[in-house]
Amino acid sequence: MSGLDGWAFLADFARMSTFGATAGGGVDRQAGTDADGEVRAWFAELLRTHGFVVHQDAIGNLFGQVELVPGAPYVLFGSHLDSQPLAGRYDGAYGVLAAAHAAVRVLAAHRAAGTLPRYNIAVVDWFNEEGCRFKPSMMGSAVATGKLPLEVALDTTDPAGTTVRGALERLGAAGADSLPEIAAYGEIHIEQGPSMQETGVTIGAVAETWCAYKYEVVVHGEQGHTGSMRMADRRDALLGAAHVITAVNDLIRSFPEETLHTTVSEMYLEPNSPVTIAREVRMLIDLRAETTDELERAFDLLQQRIAAIEEQTRTRVEFLSSSVWSSGPFIDAGVRLVEEAAADLGLTHTRVKTLAGHDATNVKDIVPTVLVFIPSVDGISHNEKEFSTDADMLAGLDVFERVVRGLADGALDVVGS
Repeated sequence: MSGLDGWAFLADFARMSTFGATAGGGVDRQAGTDADGEVRAWFAELLRTHGFVVHQDAIGNLFGQVELVPGAPYVLFGSHLDSQPLAGRYDGAYGVLAAAHAAVRVLAAHRAAGTLPRYNIAVVDWFNEEGCRFKPSMMGSAVATGKLPLEVALDTTDPAGTTVRGALERLGAAGADSLPEIAAYGEIHIEQGPSMQETGVTIGAVAETWCAYKYEVVVHGEQGHTGSMRMADRRDALLGAAHVITAVNDLIRSFPEETLHTTVSEMYLEPNSPVTIAREVRMLIDLRAETTDELERAFDLLQQRIAAIEEQTRTRVEFLSSSVWSSGPFIDAGVRLVEEAAADLGLTHTRVKTLAGHDATNVKDIVPTVLVFIPSVDGISHNEKEFSTDADMLAGLDVFERVVRGLADGALDVVGS
């Protein structure tokens, strides 16, 4: 495993994709599961093979560090190895492996030349980026950046009642270390949308991120018999939930096309019995737009509609909690660094926005951050059919190597960018 050429990268990617592999060609590596633990152990050994010192912090983020400049801060690179259920092989995992290989290339070049970078180099697998087993998403980077209290995260439970703390302890993934002092962060990811493929662009320099509001909602009704209870007396929580779902979808009619994305993405029904009217439905409402003003207007419209739904269905809708990440730009010097790297390599490139959340959207609020995209075939993601070509993965790796080198040499040590 030299980690220094494209064939080695593709071989490592194929091996990585065997952990939690599904019959449909994807992976199922939800955070804190055995499959997640197995791929993390494999990745940790790969890092050690290449001279990284490996450790984990209290929320399970896995770091590999190489100190060439004693006492200097680190530049950090990575993404996440966990996945959605029945997901693709590329989302997150490509970025973790590309970070490791790019870092190994840069470190080898410095050693061969007898030079030193300005900063030390580290890679990371952020814990529970997907947020499918434990909410919220981007948990590991949120704790590391101070956006989510550690104890709150550790006490979070999955639907079966297992806590994050328990899952980490079972895997031996709860460490005592913390995020090293970092001067900058870089991440490469699949686009998870169709725009780059449609325009024939190989490299996306992410300039901005959309914002998202996610709400955990309970629709309260009253349990009863599906046959004997009179229709006029029913308080069917599932009926109320159905109206809420359509109301969430209908929000897009009040906004220009493709400026608001809305979803109900998770649902639990009680008592979930064939002959019993539902007393309770829990679900997650996901609203995304370019600005917080748009999301706030969408939420106001939804609340107005919910008031009518409660009256119509004789149910009660309760908002339990919310999680938010904000929109905003990435540092322009980092965007230019990606553009220059792509141009030097003769690769087509453009500035893009990310509609999905990434750990980079947390980290960019504390240090200068660079986010790079490669195309997703047909824009498919969170699906076993998710696919990016070997050629695009290797092109992205070559660009990211230059990003790693640039950040390690202090390319983002700029004022006023």
